[in-house]
Amino acid sequence: MKKGDILEGIVERVDFPNKGIVAVEGGDCKVVVKNTIPGQRLRIQVNKARKGRAEARVLEILSPSPIETRVPCAHFGVCGGCVYQSVSYEEQLAIKKKQLKGMLDSVIDYEYAFEGVKASPVCDGYRNKMEYSFGDEVKDGPMSLGMHKRGSFHDVITVDGCKIADEDYGAVLKCVLAFATSSGLSFFHKMSHEGYFRHLLVRKAVKTREILIDIVTTTQADLDYSELVRDLRALKLSGTIVGILHTKNDRLGDVVANEGTEILYGQDYFYEELLGLRFKITPFSFFQTNSLGAEVLYSTAREYIGDTAGKTVFDLYSGTGTIAQIVAPVAKKVVGVEIVGEAVEAAKLNAGLNHLDNCTFIAGDVLKVIDDIPEKPDLIILDPPRDGIHPKALDKIIDYGVPYLVYISCKPTSLVRDLQVFHERGYRVVKGCGVDMFPGTGHVECIVELARK
Repeated sequence: MKKGDILEGIVERVDFPNKGIVAVEGGDCKVVVKNTIPGQRLRIQVNKARKGRAEARVLEILSPSPIETRVPCAHFGVCGGCVYQSVSYEEQLAIKKKQLKGMLDSVIDYEYAFEGVKASPVCDGYRNKMEYSFGDEVKDGPMSLGMHKRGSFHDVITVDGCKIADEDYGAVLKCVLAFATSSGLSFFHKMSHEGYFRHLLVRKAVKTREILIDIVTTTQADLDYSELVRDLRALKLSGTIVGILHTKNDRLGDVVANEGTEILYGQDYFYEELLGLRFKITPFSFFQTNSLGAEVLYSTAREYIGDTAGKTVFDLYSGTGTIAQIVAPVAKKVVGVEIVGEAVEAAKLNAGLNHLDNCTFIAGDVLKVIDDIPEKPDLIILDPPRDGIHPKALDKIIDYGVPYLVYISCKPTSLVRDLQVFHERGYRVVKGCGVDMFPGTGHVECIVELARK
């Protein structure tokens, strides 16, 4: 097998998060093909070939998988967002359950309780935040606004019919794109670093139905936004627009960054509610993108955490303090540590909103500030970023010697890596499960409870 070979085969399984393992006809090695579904018959072309291993891309789906029974959105397969949208939700959960159990079992060689993957309450229209990019679908084509094409750094397709965001997002997207097109200004080109329009950020609360809209541009032009504000406010939406913003970003990287935000209408925040608590959310503060799924996640976390009465709890990588506030009502004290300063300020404000005076939130890197916390924890909750916990920080966390910890992870492969260290230091997994926060995609959140031997 060599680069450029065109082969046919069937997808035997999909490893987390999206790596299809294809059995090739007449071949003696497995080929990795991303963004595929078990049971599909494919024509593929080899991109990389090594001894006993190859990677390829899909040229054609010769026949769909028997489990593809669901009608996906019009952008499915072209947009880089979803992988499993054509598969029934029950089958999606089954795939993720098998993947997660396999990853955990690769490092756990003893008995533990695996509780499967808990479903999201909704699998369509669940996202409370979308970040759209300005660009073009083909080079020098008309301006588009939406998501990157699968496998492309440059091409952007307009996704006004996206199924994982509700209809209000599509209406806002079309309105903003029409305004941007009529302005005569171009989008920001990643190679030349010239152009004006960069991103559109839309956030919508599930419980309060409040909508926040933020147009992100460079400072390479000046534009009057009064017409856009008028047109957006005139839209017939199921939610209510509470703020329209304009953020400036001249950074060269393709990220949504805030280098100054102007309020064009209303306010620069909205409210969402989870498990009876109220949260004030700003454009760039972290909040779980699936509000109803977050209630499942945090209810499960609260169950794993157990009784916190009279205990001092450390919530490390605490974000906007959601978990801290969920366990705070009966705890003695909760200390949250988060590196993003804006998130810490939001956590303090939200604790005040919810009348919780036993929460302390510290801005800083867990590795650097943990030694300066005077309190000693009875219990530790971990919810690190995708790459997991820094090895030196992990050592310090384990050195506390708490009887048990709860680890929440949005990237199971990072969790599995960290579990090996916990095992070496005397902890064992008591139970674990997944929570499907991202229906239609290959991602899954997971939680484990660890106890000292």
